[in-house]
Amino acid sequence: MNSDIQAYNSKQAEEDKAICTLLAQEISKALPEAEHKIWHAHPVWFLDGNPVAGYSKLKDSVRLLFWSGQSFDEKGLKNEGSFKAAEIRYTYADQVNTKDLKRWLKKARDIQWDYKNIVKRKGVLLRLK
Repeated sequence: MNSDIQAYNSKQAEEDKAICTLLAQEISKALPEAEHKIWHAHPVWFLDGNPVAGYSKLKDSVRLLFWSGQSFDEKGLKNEGSFKAAEIRYTYADQVNTKDLKRWLKKARDIQWDYKNIVKRKGVLLRLK
């Protein structure tokens, strides 16, 4: 795992650290070809330069975000923002359902909107896969 992501996880309180470490391990295992780094101060995984999954510490939880998650058709994910992102929030590591997470990560690979070129296209989002 990227040392910057390890440092990010290590800075968290114990329960949040457990959530972040579990998410990082599962995401890296499911998307071994993905580049992963700290992006806009949070751990994010990219496929061909396109952000697909990441997490961030919020005031009361850890948010797992899928950039194309609204297209996954999954009840466990809630729409986030005005584009195609969807999220789930965790307050305890045992809330992370790894079976669901693996399914969502497969969809993150298979269903992608082109966030990499959103600025060039002036906010227009096109489906890649």
